[in-house]
Amino acid sequence: MQPEIVFRHGACSASIFVNEVARGDHQFKTRTIAFQRRYRDSKGEWQSTSSLTVNDIPKAVLVLQKSYEYLTSAEDGWEK
Repeated sequence: MQPEIVFRHGACSASIFVNEVARGDHQFKTRTIAFQRRYRDSKGEWQSTSSLTVNDIPKAVLVLQKSYEYLTSAEDGWEK
């Protein structure tokens, strides 16, 4: 599944996904956020984690704030 949009700053990213939910006869869409920080391991290979260093915190706050702003604007006619 591809994200609807991804916000990145440095090694931190927040990806927003649209999910279809069914409850009884009612179907609706909801969005979720996946947060990650990318880094290179000792072998030089890219890895992902949700753990942060102190220098990552401002970057994480920025991508999460952008995600919140995106999710709380209703530009396309359905509540995000």
